[in-house]
Amino acid sequence: MFKTRINLKMNEENVSKEEKIGFHKGALSTLSKERQEFIKLTGIVEQLMQMHVKALEELGVNLQQLSENKQDSQPNSSQPIDDIIKKENRQN
Repeated sequence: MFKTRINLKMNEENVSKEEKIGFHKGALSTLSKERQEFIKLTGIVEQLMQMHVKALEELGVNLQQLSENKQDSQPNSSQPIDDIIKKENRQN
């Protein structure tokens, strides 16, 4: 869908080569900035996850055992996350 819109816009006869180049350079610049922000966000999420892992370990939760139990009983991917959480809370 996006490719079609870009092609329609870029295939117009009145669009010069310089305009096409500028369009694509601008798109790459924007996407590069978006990628950098995504990387920052991923780093923040990783830090938060590590913080929670550390807190759980300090509380005596055996994450290795929990991981092994989850591998044995993988939930159905179509199952809503709320149901999965409720089920795990009932087991603990």
